[in-house]
Amino acid sequence: MLNITAARKANRKSVELNIAPLIDMVFILLIFFLVTTSFVKETGVEVNRPTASTAVVSKKANILLAITKDNRVVLDKREIDIRAVRANIERALAENPEAGVIIIADRESMTGTTILAMDGCKLAGAKNISVAASIPE
Repeated sequence: MLNITAARKANRKSVELNIAPLIDMVFILLIFFLVTTSFVKETGVEVNRPTASTAVVSKKANILLAITKDNRVVLDKREIDIRAVRANIERALAENPEAGVIIIADRESMTGTTILAMDGCKLAGAKNISVAASIPE
């Protein structure tokens, strides 16, 4: 009887769970989701948009240019001078030539500032320039 139990103990193999391939797979999935995720860009300022019944939602990657109610121009969460719109849009278009420009002007901002911003975008070579509006509820 002793020989049978001794033989069983000798034949037992220790069971190991190797989780290294599992960790590798989790990191690969994480990288995949980070690469394929599109991030929402924001201007960095709060703007009270006007409403329009013909407003549509754009899903493409765009360059967002905000004009606040006190006529400050904001691009990529930093304030720029209205005369520097052209140079900044040219730089942004160099990174993504197919991007359109969306001007998010506050309803209380001056129309002249919006027109100067649109002119700077057009001179920078932007093909698609839009003015953002909210859809009425």
